[in-house]
Amino acid sequence: MAPDYFRVFARYNRWANTRLYDACAQLSDAGRREDRKTFFGSIHNTLNHLLVGDRVWMGRFMGADSGIKALNQILFDDFGALRRAREAEDDRIQQYVEGCGETKLAGALDFKSMDGTASSMPLNQVLGHFFNHQTHHRGQVHAMLTQAGAAAPSLDLIAFLREKR
Repeated sequence: MAPDYFRVFARYNRWANTRLYDACAQLSDAGRREDRKTFFGSIHNTLNHLLVGDRVWMGRFMGADSGIKALNQILFDDFGALRRAREAEDDRIQQYVEGCGETKLAGALDFKSMDGTASSMPLNQVLGHFFNHQTHHRGQVHAMLTQAGAAAPSLDLIAFLREKR
């Protein structure tokens, strides 16, 4: 896949996260923490999981230990701190993807799973999974915002592409 494909997704990722966090900020802290019977329970926990997943994969992409011990690990209990960490991670994601050329994308990513199992997969496919995982969990947060009675923003890639024209 062409590097520009993933660069669009890195920019889209930042745009979608900003819109999602703006919408989540309209809820009270209790509203973000309310158990909504989803996989990670609450909006706050799901946002933490998104950051956890991104840090795990970014560690693998960069060849460094992420320090993450569990997929439900709460990295930030405070919403403001979580949002700042999300913005910093989006910067890191964009910088990494900007540095990926065709040769790198055509190669393999060798990594260890969280249980220590060694694996090797095509980098372009793993990056596809990486961005798909984000979209999946943003969709869960989007649904929880609706359950909470909040205005859930459009997060469609097409909306992003139209806005950025």
